[in-house]
Amino acid sequence: MKLRGSIGEKSFDVFNIILLLAVSLAAMIPILHVIAGAFSSSQAIIENKVSIWPVNVTLENFGIVANTASFWNALWMTIKILLIGTSLNMFLTILTSYPLSRSYLRGRKTIFLLIIFTMIFQAPMIPMYLVVKSFGMINTIWSVIIPGAISAFNLMLCVTFFRSVPEELFDAARVDGMGEYRVVWNIVVPLSKPIIMTLLLFYAVGHWNSYIGPLIYLNDKSMQTLQLYVYALISRGRSNDLLGATSSEAAMTLLPEALEMATIVLATAPIVIIYPFIQKYFIQGATLGSVKE
Repeated sequence: MKLRGSIGEKSFDVFNIILLLAVSLAAMIPILHVIAGAFSSSQAIIENKVSIWPVNVTLENFGIVANTASFWNALWMTIKILLIGTSLNMFLTILTSYPLSRSYLRGRKTIFLLIIFTMIFQAPMIPMYLVVKSFGMINTIWSVIIPGAISAFNLMLCVTFFRSVPEELFDAARVDGMGEYRVVWNIVVPLSKPIIMTLLLFYAVGHWNSYIGPLIYLNDKSMQTLQLYVYALISRGRSNDLLGATSSEAAMTLLPEALEMATIVLATAPIVIIYPFIQKYFIQGATLGSVKE
């Protein structure tokens, strides 16, 4: 039976809905403006006709960006870091989370305290750079992968989820002669698809949006990631290089801001497109295991 709320509770709900809608709209307006500018003609942008809807729709801006070799080099470097880094992240997180989720592990509480310590006190930038440099990882993809190989927050989420797996399944597996590694890959991993997909999203988005790490460790221009490429394009006026790659007639009709907006849309689109397909797993992974009976 649905209980009727008081007038105060209904008023509070209405206020919350209006407030959240206003905040959501305020957050969406800049995003819609960038998307609209990417699909609009330069003349419409110059005349300030573009708000949140494209004017004089054109794909010319995307065509110029797609014909730039430096964009594809940056995209490939980002994809390579994402694939290798996310695979290593998930492998180490699962192998570390499983033993920490078992109550019979000796020193488990001490290890948890050390993990929480790293969440509160993070290594300073200069000592971290010196450590990475001492291992000869500067200007390699390992410099942006190894230092963050395991996220303490994601590790805690995974441990909490693994604790919710019934202990009887592990006992039955051991009776059948399974070792601990087979228990992890044949039982724990198949039953933990929600949390695995959630952590995959967290790690993948982290690598895709990574900026500070590549800025510090990747000094070679040929190893520039997509986020560094977008930053250079906007802050250093590199959009003129894109115009220089076009014919003189086309360059006169294009606006650098339009190319910048098109690049931002292309750099953001992959993650936005992938998210709806794993949204259900993300919601399950964020809620399951968070409440214990």
